[in-house]
Parts: sequence; structure tokens; C-alpha cells
Amino acid sequence: MDSSTDRIADPWGARTPYAPGAPWPDRTDMHLAEGVAEEDVERWVRSASILHSNGDALDIAVRDGRIVGVRGRAVDRVNRGRLGPKDLYGWQANHSPDRLTRPLVREHGRLVETDWDTAMDRVTARTKNLLDERGPGAVGFYTTGQLFLEEYYTLAVLAHAGIRTNHLDGNTRLCTATAAEALKETFGSDGQPGSYEDVDHADTIALFGHNAAETQTVLWMRILDRLEGSDPPRLLCVDPRSTPVARRADVHLAPRPGTNVALLNALLHEIIRTGRVDRAYVEAHTVGFDELAARVEPCTPAWAAEICDVPAARIERAADLLGGARRLLSTVLQGVYQSHQASAAAVQVNNLHLLRGMLGRPGCGLLQMNGQPTAQNTRECGANGDLPGFRNWQNDRHVAELAEIWNVEPDGIPHYGPPTHAMQIFRYAEQGSLGMLWISGTNPAVSLPELARIRAILAQERLFVVVQDLFLTETAQLADVVLPAATWGEKTGTFTNTDRTVHLSEKAVEPPGEARADLDIFLDFAARMDFRDKDGGPLIGWRDPQGAFAAWQRCSAGRPCDYTGLSYDRLRHGSGIQWPCTPDAPDGTARLYTDGIDHAHPDRCESYGKDMVTGATVTPVEYRSLNPEGKAVIKAAEYLPPHEDASPEYPLQLITGRTVYHFHTRTKTGRAPELNAAAPDVWAELSPAEAAARGLADGDLVQVTTARGAMRARLRTTEIRDGVVFVPFHYGYWDTPEGHRPPDGRPGRAANETTVTDWDPVSKQPLFKTAAARVTPVARDGRRGADGAGTAGSTA
Repeated sequence: MDSSTDRIADPWGARTPYAPGAPWPDRTDMHLAEGVAEEDVERWVRSASILHSNGDALDIAVRDGRIVGVRGRAVDRVNRGRLGPKDLYGWQANHSPDRLTRPLVREHGRLVETDWDTAMDRVTARTKNLLDERGPGAVGFYTTGQLFLEEYYTLAVLAHAGIRTNHLDGNTRLCTATAAEALKETFGSDGQPGSYEDVDHADTIALFGHNAAETQTVLWMRILDRLEGSDPPRLLCVDPRSTPVARRADVHLAPRPGTNVALLNALLHEIIRTGRVDRAYVEAHTVGFDELAARVEPCTPAWAAEICDVPAARIERAADLLGGARRLLSTVLQGVYQSHQASAAAVQVNNLHLLRGMLGRPGCGLLQMNGQPTAQNTRECGANGDLPGFRNWQNDRHVAELAEIWNVEPDGIPHYGPPTHAMQIFRYAEQGSLGMLWISGTNPAVSLPELARIRAILAQERLFVVVQDLFLTETAQLADVVLPAATWGEKTGTFTNTDRTVHLSEKAVEPPGEARADLDIFLDFAARMDFRDKDGGPLIGWRDPQGAFAAWQRCSAGRPCDYTGLSYDRLRHGSGIQWPCTPDAPDGTARLYTDGIDHAHPDRCESYGKDMVTGATVTPVEYRSLNPEGKAVIKAAEYLPPHEDASPEYPLQLITGRTVYHFHTRTKTGRAPELNAAAPDVWAELSPAEAAARGLADGDLVQVTTARGAMRARLRTTEIRDGVVFVPFHYGYWDTPEGHRPPDGRPGRAANETTVTDWDPVSKQPLFKTAAARVTPVARDGRRGADGAGTAGSTA
């Protein structure tokens, strides 16, 4: 048991050092409600974490029909019993007194309580009217990365084959769309090549734009334990901030935001120049090396140093670290995914592993990380718009195969073009072609860029908005119908973490009031719409989570994400299991691509790829010509300047991000007392030099302004690189003293008031780390400024 008592002050707990190749020692973390001892717990119910993408296995403590705590599961392969702060304390949000317990409908401009039949009849009637009058393109769905596999698959079937709309995406578009796209571009299919167990074997670990210490705290614990053991791995960190990862790194590169491709091209240049390429691997398993070599030939460290504002000698040192690795593990996250040229940069990390032949062996891992607990399921099941089972919308055989599984005509599954991404869905809503938007488990009125625009879209009378959530979020406040949902611990289902580990989360307690599981809500809607297959039978024949899981197994059979060897019974014992899991591989698959590239063949691949600059889709003929044998594709990318850069009016570059204590828009973590107290309000980070140049000091209230809008925050001076301002994006208007919105149009505290409506051309992921901004004082040390402005929700 971890002896550390304050996991707010010490998020990573006590160390258990271990040597390379040894198993990670277990350490059981637990937190129970005040006054509850371990012997008071009546039942321990199997689950896993739902507030990050690590997938930490845990058991839920139940007493008197209530959740009273959690305990890490020591036998699990992912966490070996450890839990992070959000795991330990976040469950308390389930009991928050402001949970939604009855449906709400808008009457005369106000949301009022009603019964389920009234609410669902209203949703069904609007859907049918839109389908009759305007067709499937008038209906869109925007979901989350926090539901269960069974719920995503049901949503995908009812959207793709019931409504027949192409307008279906998840808020995974904001966090892991680039991860999926980078894997498809290189390997022909989604699916993480590596395993968390690669930490146990790696001699070099590189984190590209990935603050694992705060976003995947248990993964960072594993790395820390290797760093404290014998023969520790060398560590490379690429991040403009001095994060806990950067402070432990052997080499820390802090490039200017928006210059990742230039930096990575210089690293690849050095790998090739110094002869660190595994030529045999490249020849056997890849295409495209010559184009990459020609592209990066002029990209010297000196060239990149001018663009990235990083010393050339440090770039050379980083390249030497990567080039000298015998077992290299790389991870990538939002510092790449939410930046300029996101997919192009992520693909260059893939290229690094291909050039070095660092795949498919213990310690040779690549993890294009996820940001949310069930983002992998969103992508597998087609709830992000792609076809379920990693099928290719351009491959008629894949569409026909899916049509056979669903017993519908192939033409009934929209595949006339690429799936509609979230930013385009909201644009269609803005333009009026979308008449209904169903939002489940996410809060775009805080999480999407340029919030004034998003609020205006959601508030349109012509747009019928359905929100399915736990609380009356900023988004739910703007809805026409609000459906109260059950959450983790109140329903049963499976979910899959970043390294493809599947866990079962069992229902531990009843949901409050009339709240329903998301699966039940989707099934109710499908029944009311009377969706039918081509023989007149029900399109969706399952009625419970286990039935949905069985249906998904049939859909996944033979595809890269094959679940046919899994079952609820198997997942109720021991550790989580990694897909693909089949009768031939009953214990799962630790690593992909152990014997060449499996999924890139033109007949099998999920995607033929896209142009790295324009995002234009590669045709099947072009792909077959480039890659007839289905090898990994080495894709070169030219560095291009960011669309928006610093200027005399806006001299700083704004980047947004996360903190260890909160998740997304604080819908749950803001209602957990320990987590809220640890980070109750937004802040802005500047370097000491930038603060001094503006006459600012720690604790001052400042205003961060861009061409889109402004927000206010308390200043913290940190070891961030000069020229950059950082703001965590978690905070909306909910906790301001004035209420839901500040009066008089004064700036509030939401970072996304300031971010730009722009996205990566390949993955369509919004860019949250390239806005030009200025920082000005409002009040010194909490006093009122000369302009008389107060402190919009700005506790120190």
C-alpha cells in the first residue's frame, strides 16, 4: 500500500524502482470516503479509470448502495495497483447534489423538468420531420471519449445505418484525431504499435509534446520507477514548458510553437547523416525512404535552430540520443496533435521508428497517445465518423462487408465522401444546413475554439440541440432537450486504453433519480424511430451491454481490432487484455508489427492516406501504385510557417493545455473537493523575462487577448520559453461569482474564448497551440485595476 497520504501534493506517490527487463513491482493505492475503513466496504466492483486515457484498473468500493471509494488492482498489467489523483478522488462527482435526475425540455425560453416519454417524443418527432423534409444530412451527432464501447457501437449503427447520416464525430477530434490519422498514414490502419510494457525494456524514452506527468500520471510513475532503478533509460522531452518531464530529461528541447516539423526533420536529417538507419528493416518493410531522405537533406540542425529557436548543439545531442538507442520508446500527445502541421509532425515520429527499425520488440514501442479514456473505442466503433472495425470508406468490399453484418444495402451506409469532422459539423450548423445536433457526454461550449462563435451556433433557434450529460453544463444550458445520463459506476460496459488494453467496468450502484445509461437512451431512440434492416427486422437487435458487445465482436472479426477472443467472463478475472484477442491469440497481443506490417495492404487498409499539406484524399489507384505489397509508408513533410504568428499587436504565442488535477471542462473533477481545491481557478504562465518586460508579478490579474476574444487569469511566472503564454483550458464560466456568464461582456476565464477556428488539414484536429496573443495587467495582487474591472472568477 502506498504510504504517501497526500496525493494532491505528491501526485505520483512513493517510488518502487526496478531494473530493465524486470516486471514493474505492484503498489496498491486506495482512497475511501471520510469515516469509511476498508473493512466497512460491503462490495468491491471491478472497473477502471474514466478520467484519462491510461486505463488504470481499479475496484469501486460500495457501502449502503453508494460509492465510497476506489482501490487500485495490483494484478493489472496497466497500473499494477497504482492510481493517480483523478482516479483517487474523481468518483465523488457521482454524488454531486446538482446531478441531472429528470429530463428537461425548453418551454418559452426556459428549461423545465419533464418525463422521459415527453422528452424522447420531442427528439423523435424533430428527427422524423428533418428526415422527411431535408434528408439525413440535416441530422448530426457529436459524442465524447468517455462512453463505453457498447454505447459507441450502438450510436454508430443508428447514425450510419438508421439515420444514414455522415455527420457523426466525437470530441476525440480535439484530442486524438491526429493519433489515428498518423497511424493510418504510416501503417494503413489505426492501432497503437507499442505497449506500456515497453517502458520496462526501453533504454531511451522520447516524449514529444507529451506531459505524461500530468496527463497520464500512472504511466509517468512507471517511467519514474525505471529512472530510479539500475541502468535507467535516457529521456528526451520536447515541450516549450518546463514540465516535470522536462525537469527529469537528459535532453529538453523547447521549440517555438508551430515548428515541430522543422525540429523533427532536423532530427531525421541527423539520423540519416550519421548512418543510424536500419537499412535492412527499411528495405524489407517500408516504401518512401528516398523521398524522405531528399526532403530532410537540407534540414540541418543549424537550419532548424533558426526556425525553432533551439540551439543547434542541443538538436544534435537529441539526435545522438535517438540514434544511439538500442530500444527506443516514443510517445506523442497534444503538444504535437493540437499544433500547426499536427499530422505531418506525428508522422515524422513514426518515420523515426521506421528508420531505426524500432518496432515490434520489447522496449521498441510507439504510442501515439490518446487523450481520453475511451477514445480508442470511439475510433474502433465508428463513432468518430469512420466505418466500424477500421474499415475503409473508399473500399467497396469493406462497405459491403459492413452492410452484410448490419443486414442493410451497401448504399444505405453513407460512404460518398469522407466522414464529416466535428469542426465541419459545427460549420454546417452555423450555416443552417444542419437542423439537429445531438451532443452526448461533452461540453463544446467550453472545449471548442472561439467560444463566442460556438455559443452563437448552439443558441440558434433553427438548430435543435439535444444534450445527454450528467450535469447542466454550459452546453446543456443552451439545449432544447437535456437527457440525464448515468455515468461510470452506474452502468456496465467495456473500454479500451491507449495501448489497446480492454477492461470491463461493472455497474456498482444505481444512477440518481431517473438518469439512464447512455446505451439505454440510444436503444430507446432507435426503437421509437423504428429503424429496420432490409428484411424488415429491427436494425438493432440487442437490448443490453452484453448483447451489444457480442454484436461488436461480430463486427470486429478479422479486422485489426479483433475482439472475438474476449468475453465479459474473461474480463472479470485477472488483468486487462490487449486486442487483437482471438481464439489463436487468446491472451491478447502485446505489440503490433512484430513480423512486418500487417494492415497496410490495399485490400485491407483502413485508409489510403492523405496529402500532408492539403489533406486531399489519396485515391485507391494511387495507393496501389505507391504501396502494392502493403508496407509501411514513410511520408515526408515540408515545414510550413504557422497560419498565425506573433506580431507587434500580439507579440506572444498562446498555447493551452491541461493540469494534473482536472479533466477536460471540469464537469466531474470540478465537483471533487480535493481536485477542485488543488486547482480552483485558471492561471496564465509567462517566463520571468516576459513578465518583467510587462511590469507583472506572480498573482497579478492579467488579460490574455487575441483577435477572437479575451480571458482573465492570475499570473504565474515559470520556466516556460520566452515569447509564449500558457493557459489551462479546463475552466468555463461555471464558478464565477457572477454566475453562468460575467455581466457587461467582461472577459471571463475560459481559454477558448481566445483560440482560433483552424484545424490540421489531414486529421481535422483543431489547433489550440498557435494563436497570437498579448498579455496586459488588470489588477495587481488582486486589487482593482485602473479601468475599474473586477476579478471575473479569479480566486488566487
